[in-house]
Amino acid sequence: MKDDLRRDPRKEWIARNRLHPDHQRVLAELGRGAASAEWLGPNGLTRRDPHAVGFIGPSGLKRIDRSGTQQAATASDTRQRGAAVDARKWIDIETPAFVVAVVPDMSAGRLSSQDRDVLGLARRLADADPQRPGAVLAVLFGEHKEDSLGEAGIDRLLHLDDDAFAGYTPEARLAALLAVERQWAPRYWLLPDSALGGADLGRRLAARLGERPATGVWQLNADAGNGGWQCLARGAAGTSDIQRPLPRVVLALAECAEPVYEARHAARPVELAQKLPETLSRIRDMGAVAVDPAGVSLAEAEFILSAGNGVKNWEGYHRAAEVLQATKGASRVAVDDGFMPRDRQVGATGTWVTARVYVAVGISGAIQHLQGIQSCDKVVAINSDGGCDMVKRADLAVLGDASQILEALVALVEQYRQQQQESRDAA
Repeated sequence: MKDDLRRDPRKEWIARNRLHPDHQRVLAELGRGAASAEWLGPNGLTRRDPHAVGFIGPSGLKRIDRSGTQQAATASDTRQRGAAVDARKWIDIETPAFVVAVVPDMSAGRLSSQDRDVLGLARRLADADPQRPGAVLAVLFGEHKEDSLGEAGIDRLLHLDDDAFAGYTPEARLAALLAVERQWAPRYWLLPDSALGGADLGRRLAARLGERPATGVWQLNADAGNGGWQCLARGAAGTSDIQRPLPRVVLALAECAEPVYEARHAARPVELAQKLPETLSRIRDMGAVAVDPAGVSLAEAEFILSAGNGVKNWEGYHRAAEVLQATKGASRVAVDDGFMPRDRQVGATGTWVTARVYVAVGISGAIQHLQGIQSCDKVVAINSDGGCDMVKRADLAVLGDASQILEALVALVEQYRQQQQESRDAA
């Protein structure tokens, strides 16, 4: 009898419930950590975790990774949500052998998922030779809201926050990048191939450097024969792949590499040795064009106020979305009941969203809905049920009546804006 395998039914249930607060702890006790894809089951047979063989990319597609590195990244990402951020390896490269320069888009002052992928690609180039590691130099323009840039794989940080770089200023930014070229002579230049600025700035830089850039890069492979790198780039309007040696200037697509999760880098601040000359810009930035949040698609929205079955005062909800200038979303129940149109449905059976802030009002958190919001940066739950799955998933939960909470939130926002207006009038 002593050799019989015994099991704890409650622990088995927690191990199957990925939303339970003790899920990761119980997995570790049972030897089923996120880095372990196989374990011994209660009947003596080897069990395999089907969720460990891949991950969901920024586009919402299932990506398969057979190298096993993504499993470790997933484990580190899970620890980020908990408390063990400081347990990751600290890396500070004193004298790098070379420099890989990255110019992220920094949309809305934060690293986008594509920015993190490009930094992961730069990290792979810098760490190719452990005996002679390189440093990743990030060039940031304007104000930013990131406080953990080192956790994205940055060794050196050049932050240029002058008013000359505010808005759309490609000529001033190009002059700064040429100064970086003269001072550090980066081995590679990496920029996101996106419409947010990286595609335009990267092509301008390549033209001034006299380089033939690689655009639409989505994969990087070591060239064993020549000791260099080969890159795969999308061509012919995305219908074919082009393989070529990796040039100095690279414009990379999303999911070109895995982001950095398992280590923290120093992100040492650096400065330009010489003052930038004044650039006479031939382009005038007329400011951002006001866009109605209701006209923004859910897949592109950065701030979503989503309603579910718990919303009883729909007039108050629409009022809150208008005041907060948020894009409206809904659960499947709200759509099926006719309160919201079908194109506003969020979830695996609706639209996968990647908002920076997702506010779920009166949504209990069905598994299909949670799948659709898993790429959101911050999730806020407003619900009267403190034990629902959405509250467990949320980074911040507000418990109470949804109508009263939204009404109080609208009052606070209107009061704040009125005070700001009075301050501007007084000035």
